[in-house]
Amino acid sequence: MRVNLKQIVAIALMVASLSGCAAPSVQTPSTSALPTASQPSPAAANRVVALTSLSADILQRLDKTKLVGMPGSRLLNSNPAFSQVTKVSEGRVQPNLEKIVALKPDLVVGAKGFHDQTMTKLEGMGIRTLLVDVNSWSALEDLTKTLATAIQADPTALLASYKTFIDPTDQPSSTLVLVSRQPLLAPNKTSWTGDLLTQFQAKNLVADLQGSSSFSGYVTLSPEKVLQSNPDILLVVDTGQGEVEKMKTEPFWNKLKATQGDRVYVFDYYGLVNPGSIDAIQAACKKLKQALDRPT
Repeated sequence: MRVNLKQIVAIALMVASLSGCAAPSVQTPSTSALPTASQPSPAAANRVVALTSLSADILQRLDKTKLVGMPGSRLLNSNPAFSQVTKVSEGRVQPNLEKIVALKPDLVVGAKGFHDQTMTKLEGMGIRTLLVDVNSWSALEDLTKTLATAIQADPTALLASYKTFIDPTDQPSSTLVLVSRQPLLAPNKTSWTGDLLTQFQAKNLVADLQGSSSFSGYVTLSPEKVLQSNPDILLVVDTGQGEVEKMKTEPFWNKLKATQGDRVYVFDYYGLVNPGSIDAIQAACKKLKQALDRPT
């Protein structure tokens, strides 16, 4: 299922690194990276390279002195807090191994499913690595705690700020999210998007569906199925490829209750599909609350 993809890459990155970050996104800390009761905790990491924007953002907020490398990302590039941090990658290409090694990191954090080969090479050089995958709100909290432990920082304030983002709706309406047009993909409850809807107590019409999509956490829908679901609220994702305008040409578009009731909302890919950064998550949560609570 290879469609013109910034969407699919986006989704694939979400599924693979939704933890984190620049990938679809996507990340929860891998349990294999955490110390067990029989293992001593590793020494505090003082030079950390984050290969996803979300991990870089969390690390900078926990202790800006520990982050030495990060990916190039539109979410963080204009933020002066990251101006002195070395960029080890740009776009969706694999990170530059030489740049990472030159930074002499004692920990490299990457997205499971996207940075696996890079991490294997780094491990072979004796560099400690952590692969993460953020596909739920609890995974975001776990990642924050894991990174805080790794650099010996206190995550209390940051975790408390996350709680202010969630404000469940008191008037749940049937909701459908379409993250791409060809194919028509909708997130079930096992994706970052689906779990976010759960946090807001929205009625995700495909929450419990399992489909044939090659992307874990997503269901492939036919136009007929979209029309049959007929949501009160429709959320569509803007991937910058003009897909939203093309979506409006679909035969089902003008027949949906959401369209007829003017309850169609366009969301950025980051925040809703790929967590991306803390600010992106907060913005998505704010917009989601407004969409769900708007009077019919």
